[in-house]
Amino acid sequence: MQIDARGPRFGAAITLVVLLLVIYFDSPILLAIQTLVWAMGAFAGPHKSPYGYIFKTLVKPRLKGVGELENVKPPQFAQLVGFIFGVVGLIGVAIGSPTVFLIATAFALAAAFLNAVFNFCLGCEMYLLLVRARLIR
Repeated sequence: MQIDARGPRFGAAITLVVLLLVIYFDSPILLAIQTLVWAMGAFAGPHKSPYGYIFKTLVKPRLKGVGELENVKPPQFAQLVGFIFGVVGLIGVAIGSPTVFLIATAFALAAAFLNAVFNFCLGCEMYLLLVRARLIR
């Protein structure tokens, strides 16, 4: 399946803002919501997540031209990586470790920043490396 490559970058921009708010307000609730968004993207595909829906219905119709298409698997894997970081951050809250919460959130924020600002999807690159190493298909 192919998706518009601009969609995941749009989602990363929203994620970046949400994670900044998570850190600023020290909010496990916001992290839980973002982790749910990542879960939807990881297990149903980024185009089926709330951010993908917003992109498809509100943003894409206003963009000029046709966007470049990309395979859905790398961005979907990136969503899985984000989901894992979100779960680790929430585990940090559950065990009373604000350090684990902060570090997991900061790593996810850094990845979202790279994608939103520089169009460099760290999770996508990890996926491609794993495919080359024949660890996943």
